[in-house]
This record gives sequence, C-alpha cells and structure tokens, in this order.
Amino acid sequence: MDTPTRTDPPYVPIRATRWPVRKTPRWAWLVGAVLVIAAVLVGLAHKPTHSQLASDLKGYLADMRTGTESCAGGVSESMTALHGIGTGAGAVSRAQDTIQIAHTGAANCEPANSQPIDDLSQYQVSESLAGFHLDTVVNDLVFWCSPYAVRVQDDVANVAGATQPAARQQAEAALSRDTAILNAERAKIDKILLHAIHATGATAQLPRLPG
Repeated sequence: MDTPTRTDPPYVPIRATRWPVRKTPRWAWLVGAVLVIAAVLVGLAHKPTHSQLASDLKGYLADMRTGTESCAGGVSESMTALHGIGTGAGAVSRAQDTIQIAHTGAANCEPANSQPIDDLSQYQVSESLAGFHLDTVVNDLVFWCSPYAVRVQDDVANVAGATQPAARQQAEAALSRDTAILNAERAKIDKILLHAIHATGATAQLPRLPG
C-alpha cells in the first residue's frame, strides 16, 4: 500500500514573549535630558543672593521681635517690680502691685490671649532661609513665652505674695529654677540666630528676651 501524503500546516515556532519590546526612541531621551538641564538652570536662577538672604533674615527677625515683645516686656516689668518691693512703708502696696503686674504679664504670654504669639505659632519661614533651621527658633520662641515665661511670672507673683519665710523661700526657689529654664531656652534661640546673622551678614537685632 502507498503511504498517504501528509497535509499538516507548516510548523511555526512560538514567540518567547507575547508582545514585542519597543525601544525608547532617541528623541524621548533627548527631551528628558533637556528637561533635566532646564530644571537645574531654573534652580540656579532662583538661588537667593547674599544680600537677599540678609534682607530676608532682617525681616524674619523683625517678625520675631514683634511676636514676642509684649510677653518679653511683661517679664521685664514683673522682675523690676519684684526687686522694687523692698521693706518698710509701702512694701505691702508695692507687693500687691507686683502681683497684678505679674498676673497680667503671664496672661499676655499665652497664645490664647495674645494675637502676636498666636500668629507666631503659625509662622512660615521663607524658603530662602530654610537652611538656617529658623523654624526651630519659631517653635522655641513660642515655648519661651508659654509655658516658660508664664511660669516665671507666676513665680514672681508667688514670691511677692508670700507672707511667711518658708513660703517665700519655696517661691524663690521655684523662681530661680524657672528663670534658669527661661534663660536656657533663650541661649538656644540666640545660638541659631547668631549663626544665621554671621552667615548672611545681616545687620539686625535679636529678639529681646529678658530673664
């Protein structure tokens, strides 16, 4: 018998992958490179000059002084009143005045009672000054006001109102401790600000923070 002729379709090998991989066209690489170069040039063009940094820092320091001056003034007045009580005629009246001054000053250091301090708590540092960590200073200034300056002025009122030696000694110890904390916070603030001033050459005053 003759072997029948096979009519199977020709063999076609199966592709290794379902879809062909398309190469990224050369023009796409060129466009990407141009965009990267443009971004770099824009960044360089917007880099602030030394004089611009000094000007921005001067404005920042002015804002910090405005935000804290009312609270700082209260601390100074409270301390002055306490040291002026003395003894003898009028001491009781001066002590009462000191208590009133200290309580008023403490209230003025609370963000809830002071619009400048409340504004300070929401202050946004200019992007040009980002490298000087001045956002930390803003937070530290708010803490300097409340709770630290509040505690110091409450202590002043307690010292002025103490009528017994033991109570006065306890109040004076608290005032000494809280004043040391207040001054330590000021030292942290001044260190960062002085670094920024020296780096930019700005001619500006630091916030006045008595203690």
